[in-house]
Amino acid sequence: MCTVLTVNDLNVYYGAIHAVKNVSFEVREGEVVTLIGANGAGKSTILKTVAGQLPARSGTVDFLGQPLGSIPPHKIVTRGLALVPEGRQIFQQLSVEENLEMGAFTRPKGESSGSMDEIYARFPRLYERRRQIAGTLSGGEQQMLAIGRALMSKPKLLMLDEPSMGLAPILVGQIFEIIRELNQNGTTILLVEQNAQMALSVAHRGYVLETGKVLLTGTGEDLLKDESVKRAYLGG
Repeated sequence: MCTVLTVNDLNVYYGAIHAVKNVSFEVREGEVVTLIGANGAGKSTILKTVAGQLPARSGTVDFLGQPLGSIPPHKIVTRGLALVPEGRQIFQQLSVEENLEMGAFTRPKGESSGSMDEIYARFPRLYERRRQIAGTLSGGEQQMLAIGRALMSKPKLLMLDEPSMGLAPILVGQIFEIIRELNQNGTTILLVEQNAQMALSVAHRGYVLETGKVLLTGTGEDLLKDESVKRAYLGG
């Protein structure tokens, strides 16, 4: 099993605020790895830094054995890394199909049609809504669209930032079932999620962050049973 992503001694600042402090972790091919922690723990900051949207003060990010360094975000996408951002950030005024086409902007023309068919097969609701303006979709449908748009780039690593945010409990369950199915079909996933119970239930491994530092790591199963994790994040 090869290592897809290696983050080593990452430090990220917002002005004078030290948001991410010497964080190290890895994601191996075929895994779901989750980062959990309270708001402000640095989870989303890490994903944005890996995706090239924020600069690191120090540390390294290697993707498929190559340093990402100061590579711009669109070039990172062409290497096979896709981020589904917090809050979905779909193109509200475009149709569902136009949003999906935007997800394939880094790929040669003519290669996206097969991917579109795959997305519609995975998300039949998006096919039903393909001509609809994306901003009129429900929250769950918008999240499916955001995931589908990212998958259009054929990522070797899919990063999901708070995919259950703002969704009703029944929709949360649907989104995590989608995550599980994507992984079972071969997609490697790095997941940031406030709902620690759900995240750890689908993850092979997890990292617990607190105030920008990795506090604890282990398998998803072990962290679900850990008393300190239960007290802090699982209502136990």
